[in-house]
Amino acid sequence: MSDLRGPPSDRSADELRSFGVVNLDKPPGPSAHQVAGWVRDMVGTDRAAHAGTLDPKVTGCLPVLLGDATRMAQVFLEGTKEYVAVLELHGPAPSDFEAVVAEFEGEIYQKPPRKSAVTRRLRTREIHAVDVLEVRDRQALLRIDCESGTYVRKLCHDIGLAAGTGAHMGHLRRTATDPFDDTDLSTMHDLSDALAFAEEGEESFLRDVVAPAERALRHLPRVTVAPSAAEQVAEGAPVYAPGVIDSEDASRGDLLACYTPNDAVVCLGRLVGDPDADSGEVVSLERVLV
Repeated sequence: MSDLRGPPSDRSADELRSFGVVNLDKPPGPSAHQVAGWVRDMVGTDRAAHAGTLDPKVTGCLPVLLGDATRMAQVFLEGTKEYVAVLELHGPAPSDFEAVVAEFEGEIYQKPPRKSAVTRRLRTREIHAVDVLEVRDRQALLRIDCESGTYVRKLCHDIGLAAGTGAHMGHLRRTATDPFDDTDLSTMHDLSDALAFAEEGEESFLRDVVAPAERALRHLPRVTVAPSAAEQVAEGAPVYAPGVIDSEDASRGDLLACYTPNDAVVCLGRLVGDPDADSGEVVSLERVLV
């Protein structure tokens, strides 16, 4: 049991720095990669990873994983994102503008822009909702709930074409990335202040800014395993049915998180068997987190 983590609520400041997450409010100017590097250096950990690229001018929700928590960065590839965007129309909005925008809900085709870091081939993305919050002169304020990997700039361009006016994206702010949103964002200044107070022995501010890494997994199905099974996982073994204590509903192939009874995460994995069975493999490992 010595190698397994204690309950998230009991972690020390040093443990949070080495296995924590900051729900950061990214400022305009630096890239997401630059911001993650600054956080890494400020916190004094060896690694930091951000949850999904934001262009330099884009602001908002940028969770940053610290230390060993960087192993779980893949969880942000499978969730949804929410943005608020200013659509700069190149002419007056048509009378049926809201209906035009609504046509973009559902599965759409996108080709990544020329400056993107991925291969430029046509692909599909799911737009869960596009709401027109306000239209003023030649500007429209949109709230977009979409699949991870959606290019909002391209979406804005396409909406402009469909509206018959042409358009481009103005300001963009990410308001949520599963399971984080903008209700509890912390700024770089908040983090800096919290670290300074922690150096003086006052850790409460750091706990407000740096959450246990398990916070990044709340949206995933959960499997609770016995401590003995967790120790085997730490050695690279999958999760077998006899080691499962409890589980939430999940479908085969789903990404899920395994925990000890004290709520400390053990691993990420895929459901491959029946958690209620008496024998057999239940979870195949993707990332060991202990």
